[in-house]
Amino acid sequence: QVQLVESGGGLVQPGGSLRLSCEASGFTSDYYGIGWFRQVPGKEREGISCISSKNITVYADSVKGRFTISRDGAKNSVYLQMNSVKTEDTAVYYCAARYMDCFHWRTGADFGSWGQGTQVTISS
Repeated sequence: QVQLVESGGGLVQPGGSLRLSCEASGFTSDYYGIGWFRQVPGKEREGISCISSKNITVYADSVKGRFTISRDGAKNSVYLQMNSVKTEDTAVYYCAARYMDCFHWRTGADFGSWGQGTQVTISS
């Protein structure tokens, strides 16, 4: 069974850091683009980053310079390192997979497998 599971969310103060994990099972994530997305209540889902099967990375302007995406093939996992977090980073964060590349990563179109999400709350 194809599955993605996010973890690592929680409550963090502005300016702090945390790392989100996306663990894949039922498929080899090395051959997939893995994207991170976030959803704020009342707003559209936002693609924030993606790493392709060639390990090419892309970032939304809102997180560029603060977040870093990476993968560990041995663990079949992808990570999102979040630094210098802001209150506007508060959201449910999801990871999703698309075969080979990261096309449509800003919206998640053609990303066929999704995790259940993990809550990130940035607050003083």
